[in-house]
Amino acid sequence: MSMSRTEKQKMLAGELYNANTPEIQADQAATRAWLARFNASLALDPSDWHRLLEDRLAEVGEGAVIRPPFHCDYGFNIRLGAGVFLNFNCVILDVVEVAIGAGTQVGPAVQILTADHPRDPGERASGLESGRPVRIGRNVWIGAGAILLPGVCVGDDAVIGAGSVVTRDVPAGATAFGNPARVRQA
Repeated sequence: MSMSRTEKQKMLAGELYNANTPEIQADQAATRAWLARFNASLALDPSDWHRLLEDRLAEVGEGAVIRPPFHCDYGFNIRLGAGVFLNFNCVILDVVEVAIGAGTQVGPAVQILTADHPRDPGERASGLESGRPVRIGRNVWIGAGAILLPGVCVGDDAVIGAGSVVTRDVPAGATAFGNPARVRQA
């Protein structure tokens, strides 16, 4: 006899899940309460921001900073390496893991999206969704207003141009920009 998995377990595994369950809604409510505290902390010292981040995120490396306001789905799927910097108005939809390597700098209004939806219209109408992890290497620079789509990996030392839409992996050391972002010679 096999045990049935919860919708949250399906979500964390990147499978199709229904977000309208009491367990997932409770996690969303807890995150909204945490975001209200974090986003009200703009006048505080960055060390206070760091302590608040440690209250909700999966991992917060030494010296990691997120400038409020910030928005995310859950927080507990976000891992920040040492010295990571996210500027104002970043959005991370973290239904599955988002890992950002040490020393990475993220410009204002960047969106990092793991949430995805079925392509089939009937399945999409059912309200099911899924997620694909996003991994960003060490010492990456992501320009203002860039959007990283579900499942993207960005290699160490890469540069993503401002306003770019990253639809596929970017190799280590590469510069990618445009919509869709393409690797270009610097």
